[in-house]
Amino acid sequence: MDERELKYDRREEGRFFVTLPGTKKLQTNVWLVETKHALVVEAFVCRRPDQSFEDVYRFLLRRNARLYGVHYTIDAEGDIYLVGRVGKHAVTADELDRVLGQVLEAADGDFNPLLEIGFADAIRREWAWRVSRGESLANLRAFQHLVSE
Repeated sequence: MDERELKYDRREEGRFFVTLPGTKKLQTNVWLVETKHALVVEAFVCRRPDQSFEDVYRFLLRRNARLYGVHYTIDAEGDIYLVGRVGKHAVTADELDRVLGQVLEAADGDFNPLLEIGFADAIRREWAWRVSRGESLANLRAFQHLVSE
């Protein structure tokens, strides 16, 4: 990870916390955990959607078919994660780069569509609140198409 200039912390033996910079999602935090036979990859993507659960899950399932080394899943609360396993024998700098690249591409690239599908009403409320108070809409501009002013 040093040679790829990744920002990471070694939390304890065999546990690494990697921070990947994003553009749509400011950053994606990834746990890399060594187990007996594999390197486990886990990254939080977004919290449980407020609405349109079936549409969000459909999006995730379809997206899983195009992902390399990781896949979408949800936890008991419905929060969305990317998870994967790489056999220890297959862990190389290049393979780790590919898997972390896929995590970043998916988490960052799918972030806005997931918000649009699962949080459209909340985005509209936030937009209206900011407009009413004269607050900046800068970080909501990507969702302007959801709002009819």
